[in-house]
Amino acid sequence: MAVGRSAASKIDWARIGTSLGLKGQTATALAAFKKRNDDARRKVQLLSDAPQTVNFESYRSQLKNQGVIDEIESHFKSFKPATYDVSRQIKAIEAFEAQAVKNAEETKGLVDKELGDLEKTLKNIEEARPFEDLTVDEVVAARPDIDERTTQLVSKGRWAVPGYKEKFGDLSVL
Repeated sequence: MAVGRSAASKIDWARIGTSLGLKGQTATALAAFKKRNDDARRKVQLLSDAPQTVNFESYRSQLKNQGVIDEIESHFKSFKPATYDVSRQIKAIEAFEAQAVKNAEETKGLVDKELGDLEKTLKNIEEARPFEDLTVDEVVAARPDIDERTTQLVSKGRWAVPGYKEKFGDLSVL
């Protein structure tokens, strides 16, 4: 038990969440588990600090009915604490750990994918030529829908781009 307490006291809870990059439900579950751990450790500390001996002689000197004290003392001396099978709790902890690892792996996969996309986007931005250096053919090659829309507007006899005057004003008076 002392080894378990020693190991449990060395856990750096803040570092676990940040080093594994836990977010969302996994981080919330870890925080709830930490709170339960802290509460249990606090209760164990309080109980271990409490006096564990009973001075029956002091009760005998204060009470007239000695038979009650003798009976309580015999029950106290014959008391054996109940032992509990904690395998169910250990299984629950192992299931929680397995779920946390699974969630962490899923989160890691999503983050890695997003980082890859962002690196590709950043590389694309860094390698892109300035807008002023682009030709119409290059813009059409990159976005064929612009050429289709232009062809559609010209075929209908519309030479003005919708929304252009609202955005840039009417230059026809110049």
